[in-house]
Amino acid sequence: MRMLSLILIGLVAFEHLYFLYLEMFAWTKPATRRAFGLTAEFAEASKSLAANQGLYNGFLTAGLVWSLLQPDAGFAQELKLFFLGCVIVAAIYGGLTVKIRILYLQGGPAILALAAVLLS
Repeated sequence: MRMLSLILIGLVAFEHLYFLYLEMFAWTKPATRRAFGLTAEFAEASKSLAANQGLYNGFLTAGLVWSLLQPDAGFAQELKLFFLGCVIVAAIYGGLTVKIRILYLQGGPAILALAAVLLS
């Protein structure tokens, strides 16, 4: 179960690194606009807001990677629980205020990772 939890945390970290890329560097590109259902005008107008969101996703990525690299097992466990909890709270908020799909895409993997951490 420990290996599964590490793999799932890595998946969640990679997912948030991808969100960082989309929001900070590809927000106005056609493929990103299609994925988020944005017009070119709205994407351009909201570019700095999206970049700010991307930066926060980068912090989540950094925290999850830190939890995987932390040599102190007890502290690593606390980091995993904290950063996965942050992802889950963000997913719930996004699901309730933006699109329910966020809850599944962002929250689903984090909930699975948290369950694996708690069971390992």
